[in-house]
Amino acid sequence: MLPGRTNMAKIGIIGAGTWGIALSVLLHDNGHKISVWSALPQEIKDLQEKHEHKNLPGVVLPEDMEFTADLGHAMDQKDLLVLAVPSIFTRSTAHAMNPFCKEGQIVVNVAKGIEESTLMTLSEIIEEELPMADVAVLSGPSHAEEVGRRIPTTCVTGAKSKKTAEYIQTIFMSPVFRVYTSPDILGIELGGALKNVIALAAGIADGLGYGDNTKAALITRGINEIAKLGVRMGGAFETFCGLSGIGDLIVTCASMHSRNRRAGILIGQGKTMQEAMDEVHMVVEGVYSAKAARRLAEKYDVPMPIVDQVNEVLFEGKPAAEAVQELMLRDKTKEANTLTDRKSVV
Repeated sequence: MLPGRTNMAKIGIIGAGTWGIALSVLLHDNGHKISVWSALPQEIKDLQEKHEHKNLPGVVLPEDMEFTADLGHAMDQKDLLVLAVPSIFTRSTAHAMNPFCKEGQIVVNVAKGIEESTLMTLSEIIEEELPMADVAVLSGPSHAEEVGRRIPTTCVTGAKSKKTAEYIQTIFMSPVFRVYTSPDILGIELGGALKNVIALAAGIADGLGYGDNTKAALITRGINEIAKLGVRMGGAFETFCGLSGIGDLIVTCASMHSRNRRAGILIGQGKTMQEAMDEVHMVVEGVYSAKAARRLAEKYDVPMPIVDQVNEVLFEGKPAAEAVQELMLRDKTKEANTLTDRKSVV
């Protein structure tokens, strides 16, 4: 047990997708009592009978882990709630949680996205639906497939108080899961949501048969777009240089665990957005964040050419190869602002 470890906590995992289940394994390994909730009765039945998630083969779930379709029961007398539903279900799930949520309840959101209709981050949505809760976030380069197999991973937690951030850090920390703390909830969430859009672009480039040079360009120019928008909105620049910024972007653009990259590959190969999503068989968060990212760029007057082209490919029928060509043939620009016309000194 790590130094500073708290006593056993009672934790409700709200959402039984791959990320929720992977975190339930981690937290159970840390000695906590875990209840997992799903809105899908069949999913709960399968977990109870098989003690394995269909998308995490080989990850055996402990016999004493509880699975329930009763939301009130999953939330009752819990020290910590982990909200792990896909971003498109965050508002409806948080709304359903309201009658069962106690004053000061710590709720850690681990999904990544921005609500298209309101341009709100997920923590803002949760705070609106659960005004009595102490809402925090956990994010970073963390594929569920690897966390479930106990492969070393690092994340960052953001909270409004140092006490809450350090409590979450202590709950989640283990020999295979290191957690840093930050007060920059907004920056953490923006990095986590916007990187999914860039990962779609990276996947599209892979599907077109482009190489490492192209991917490196998309990653570096992508984090430039994300950081400029994030700082304009009030996030801290160093957040975008950290785990939830460049760290999450790298892993999402480079790994075949990434559903956003996999969907992008299929689109680059000629499939429609819907065909790609159907083939991936999981929620592709970047598709839902792309329109919101573009609207935020327009609202805050931040040029985001990669985000623009992803939107045109996804929603306007632009051929992927044409989108890449437009990115390459844009007007000349500069990477840094320090160039001058001074003659070199010999």
